[in-house]
Amino acid sequence: MMLATGSLRVVLVTTHIPLKEVPAQVTTERVVCCGRLAERALRDWWGTPSPRLAVCALNPHAGESGLFGDEDERVLAPAARTLGAVGPVPADTVFVRALRGEFDAVITPYHDVGMTAVKVAGFGKGVNVTLGLPFPRVAPDHGTAFDIAGRGVADPSSMRAALELAADLARRVRR
Repeated sequence: MMLATGSLRVVLVTTHIPLKEVPAQVTTERVVCCGRLAERALRDWWGTPSPRLAVCALNPHAGESGLFGDEDERVLAPAARTLGAVGPVPADTVFVRALRGEFDAVITPYHDVGMTAVKVAGFGKGVNVTLGLPFPRVAPDHGTAFDIAGRGVADPSSMRAALELAADLARRVRR
């Protein structure tokens, strides 16, 4: 899953799982797989010939040499090297750098670190792009909002952004 808003593109390695389960689910292989899917989408759908990826750290300060956990050095650093990506980069700086144009996408280890960045950067304009399909598939970056369904208060901005991105990607897709 890739979330996109403006120039920010974020790929989630894990989605809706408890935070305590994230370290076991974030493997080098899974991060590399997500990175490869992102590279393919960026090349084929966004027309980016040499995608620049960053891998977001799991722990504060990217683990601070093991002080805050070893997952960043043990799992994420090898994945970043395999991908030719920068990282792991602490979450408190990686998205700023991406928004400044340093990276074409950020691979994030868990749902909320990626979703928070997307929603802060463009609340109501985020798009969920499904990776790994032979064609672009998009949706608004939020859920169904059953709590407000039928009340006439829903904001269609994210749906509009999804439709606009779908049209843009369809025009650019390489055949």
